Amino acid sequence: MIASPEPLRVAPSQTISEHEPDFAAAEEALRALRPLRHPRLREAAAALGNNQPEFAEQLLSAFLKKHPRDADALHIMADIAMRLDRHEVAETLLAKCLKESPDFEAARLNYASALYKQNKLHPAMAELDKLLNANPENLLFRYYKAFVLTLMGRHAEALNWCRHLAEDYPDSAKLWIRYGNALRTMGLRAQCITAYRKAIELSSPLGYWSLGDLKTYRFTEAEIAGMQVQLVRSDLSADDRTNLYFALGKAYADQQLWDKSFDSYARANALRRLAVDYDPDWTTAQVSKFTAVFTPQFLRDRSGSGCGSSEPIFIVGMQRAGSTLVEQIISSHPAVEGAGELQDIGILARRLHDVVAPKYDSEYPGMLGSLDGGALRSLAEDYLNATHLRRSLERPFFTDKEPYNFWHVGFIHLMFPNARIIDVRRHPLACCLSIFTTKFRKPLPFSYRLSDLGRYYRDYAELMEHFDRVLPGRVYRIIYEQLVAEPEFEVRRLLGHLGLPFDDSCLQFERNERPLNSVSNEQVRKPIFQEGVNRWRAYEPWLGPLKASLGPVLHTWAETHGAAG
Repeated sequence: MIASPEPLRVAPSQTISEHEPDFAAAEEALRALRPLRHPRLREAAAALGNNQPEFAEQLLSAFLKKHPRDADALHIMADIAMRLDRHEVAETLLAKCLKESPDFEAARLNYASALYKQNKLHPAMAELDKLLNANPENLLFRYYKAFVLTLMGRHAEALNWCRHLAEDYPDSAKLWIRYGNALRTMGLRAQCITAYRKAIELSSPLGYWSLGDLKTYRFTEAEIAGMQVQLVRSDLSADDRTNLYFALGKAYADQQLWDKSFDSYARANALRRLAVDYDPDWTTAQVSKFTAVFTPQFLRDRSGSGCGSSEPIFIVGMQRAGSTLVEQIISSHPAVEGAGELQDIGILARRLHDVVAPKYDSEYPGMLGSLDGGALRSLAEDYLNATHLRRSLERPFFTDKEPYNFWHVGFIHLMFPNARIIDVRRHPLACCLSIFTTKFRKPLPFSYRLSDLGRYYRDYAELMEHFDRVLPGRVYRIIYEQLVAEPEFEVRRLLGHLGLPFDDSCLQFERNERPLNSVSNEQVRKPIFQEGVNRWRAYEPWLGPLKASLGPVLHTWAETHGAAG
């Protein structure tokens, strides 16, 4: 099952950050309200704390047979389900738990978490509001509300909550970072920088990385020296060290010290690679599985199924390929609303994999063959209903810019045969290097080793080429380098494909003031520039492993677009 990484998970049994004593105190106070009295439950909780969820589940299953309405047992069982990504199961267990114990605050907080992980954002907010009505000053409840408001696209409200949190907890670097992120989303760059610098004053390496992640920020010599001093510390965590190396990589690049820049990025990624278990062969096997399912006959047999709506415009591709720029251009058209990176397709696919597929002794995407046209229409309507909450402008069309929906092109086609799908493609070396030099908030396990990264890009290209063969013309491809070189020509061609009349505002996309929660949000608030197109060439001496793993993809690109795109 392919799914993009999900946002921060906070459960009452885990602290948000080990470096934030105020969060830890809030969590401890929440737990203290509900001590576990039964020794079997304490044993299960201890097993879960020791990362033994299967053993904890065995203990609880036996306990619940005798005590099926025990709220504490239901809560711990739900926590296990959450850790195993069985969010629908967790939701059901927590609903039962709260029916037995409506004042169980820790369970209600986990219930909100289970809901938002399934993109049930309004029900999640309703649960948070219940908690806040009873305890309006609780740090965790307020933090969660700001987080879910962000997921809902209510960025101005989220900014207000983040501001109050930072003001009320001025010694929390994490809250200054969160506040800075909210300011960044709203395009308030100067205030955002001030917030990040406040986090740096509180000795937060994450503050340095956040400044560097603005892409357009230039570090001062004093800030570079400050990062170098921090790296000497023996008590620095691996995550903090990673943040500093990423920031220094950006700082040295701005000074054109390419060897020091690449060395910093390589160190940062090596630290992250140590913390993940990623097998590139598994990803390649997934491509084979998907291509085996979506054959020409399979697609012909289901032609005309699904929903006739053409409202969604799906923008897919590798990250750092230019998808944010393409969305900003399209969403500057008066007929289109930019909805950002929506998680709904991945959530639907996860539901099919976890809940529906076992009924057919299958898995996603093979189980799609068991669904009739009515089921596909129902799924499409579920998607439209969920995404409607993110569409405040009520325009005829909207963009869904979740890049990893490229895994779900076949599923999207079955649900929405009339919707447009755009694949944004960038020079393989330029795209992969940009990913390698970016620390994403959602971890990308394939991105921490150049050879893994090249393999993943190659797998992506192979999957998209498969859909080009079995669904000719279905996916519209736009090449980033061509868009940058001839923006008006490419924009007119793109709008023509979308069936939209040309509008000059699409060429003045930098004037679009919509909130942007993206790595590239600073860059797309400026006119198109070509300076970054060949940036990868400065790092070419170190890209041997990447070139080798890209293999034929790199040769095909050179034959089709030229070595420089």
